[in-house]
Amino acid sequence: MRRERILIIDDDPDIRDVLDLSLSEHYTILAASNGKEGLELAKTKSPDLIITDYNMPVMNGVEFCRQLRRDILLRHLPVIMLTGKGETRDMVTGIESGADDYLVKPFEPETLEARIRMILTRTSRSLDANPLSRLPGNTSIMEELQAHIDNGKPFAVGYVDLDKFKIYNDKYGFEHGDDIIRSLARILVESTQAFCGTEAFVGHIGGDDFVFICDDEKADAICRAVIDAFDTLSPGFYNDEDRKAGFITGLDRQGNAVKAGLVSVSIGIVSNVNQKITHVAQIGEIGAELKKFAKSMGKSNYQRDQRKK
Repeated sequence: MRRERILIIDDDPDIRDVLDLSLSEHYTILAASNGKEGLELAKTKSPDLIITDYNMPVMNGVEFCRQLRRDILLRHLPVIMLTGKGETRDMVTGIESGADDYLVKPFEPETLEARIRMILTRTSRSLDANPLSRLPGNTSIMEELQAHIDNGKPFAVGYVDLDKFKIYNDKYGFEHGDDIIRSLARILVESTQAFCGTEAFVGHIGGDDFVFICDDEKADAICRAVIDAFDTLSPGFYNDEDRKAGFITGLDRQGNAVKAGLVSVSIGIVSNVNQKITHVAQIGEIGAELKKFAKSMGKSNYQRDQRKK
């Protein structure tokens, strides 16, 4: 597994040594003595996080942050700025120049490590987040699924998909289609939190495909809540004429003319209660089968895997 890289920029070799000793057990450490050197290392060594001092020769921390944020390939890198005790103005200037966080020297190594973990987690989720729903994307979904497999405790995975969505998009346009996707995302978050609090996970695979992970015993209740909430909202996505008719006409994916009812939601539930789940791909394969079966019902519903292995 790749160790995350932290770039330390400080003109004081003692500070660099202290940070190296504190962090090298968990991270690969890169070091530079000023902002100019740090910028070159950032370009060539691809760090995951940067810790920079405020006052340095050649290029100080503020100018370093400003130049980093101008580079389209580096502007996403999180930066923690170190300032001297009581230099409040320096803290403000550092944040305004693009630093994500700051610490006042001297500081406890445990505090720095906690800040690093928080920022790396937040940055990873932000980069991975689906731009439409802002929910975690595929990297986070895979990691969450693997964590549940490794944990070995009972869990369920719900694969969620919209039905008759292409024809809706063709008639009403992608902007209205995006409204439906955002509505489904909100319903999934609210429904999982209602039954599991913050323990549940909701991710956005892409398009109109979502996934949630929860305690197995809560999965059925969550599915029913999602379906009820979505079916309540669904008629509101249509104009009066289509809503009264209960369908719209359009072309399916094969180009055939069809009548399509109101957009509905299908969910397939994969669980490790009745079978052994050993890898993420296994969950995806079973989920795809269940979701396909659920979609054949023609209305909002969910299907749970009943196979025992």
